[in-house]
Amino acid sequence: MVDMPDRCIDQSWFVCTGVPILIVILVAIVATVILRIVVGRFKRRLEHAPSMSEAGNLQRATTLAHAVSATVTVTLWTIAVLIVLGYLNVSLAPLIASAGIAGVALGFGAQSIVKDGLSGFFILLENQFGVGDTVEVRTTADPVIGRIEWFTLRATALRAYDGTLHVVPNGNIVLVSNKSRGWARAIVDTRIAYGQDPEQVRGILGELFGQLAEDPELRESVMDGPTVLGVETTSDTGLVIRAVAETRPAKKPDVERLLRERITQRLAERGIRAPVLIARPPAEPPA
Repeated sequence: MVDMPDRCIDQSWFVCTGVPILIVILVAIVATVILRIVVGRFKRRLEHAPSMSEAGNLQRATTLAHAVSATVTVTLWTIAVLIVLGYLNVSLAPLIASAGIAGVALGFGAQSIVKDGLSGFFILLENQFGVGDTVEVRTTADPVIGRIEWFTLRATALRAYDGTLHVVPNGNIVLVSNKSRGWARAIVDTRIAYGQDPEQVRGILGELFGQLAEDPELRESVMDGPTVLGVETTSDTGLVIRAVAETRPAKKPDVERLLRERITQRLAERGIRAPVLIARPPAEPPA
């Protein structure tokens, strides 16, 4: 309840109560309009973004602006309504008590929504991933791998390789592994039979990789390499020679396929034998 000054006793209700109420409402309207103008500018910049990276940053900023704008608007109008009720000499104690009880009841039922919203807000704030990124998301249930199609403060949608669309509540996300940021490492293991000289194979692959450095198919995708690391492991059938290359994240599968194809072709041309798997006879059942 708002106490009226002594000078308002002899004046009309409009001067002492109506004018302050109008000022409060006008201030709330002006603040709301300003917030909408700011969010609208972000949207217009997003529509005219010249690149996908800039568009992703603007989308993140726009979503954050919407979240902050909604929070500020609700808070602003709540305060304005309470001030207006005070000028109208309405007792606020019962309303606040009722709102408190309703808020506690609603809070128990909306815990997951609040959790999802806070998680989504921090995902956007920290720029953990964006639309178009390929990520592996560990949830409270099972891990999900896919390409981000859209995300909001409440949920994230991933399109898996087989086309399945997974919608994950942000509050269920435990760990995010982003496969589209920075660089990726293409790893290609080549098996050779025992009796083949590993150093000869290393030389053949080094010669091949030197030629591939001028290959236009790889030049735009490979950031460093490819290089031969050497013998990675052995098995009962042969050796495993590992080669690696630093690539652009989106091109990692393509680079690995191309390297496997060229390595297999070059080793076959030089007479390097691959391991021969000998089928073992099935074990005889016990008598």
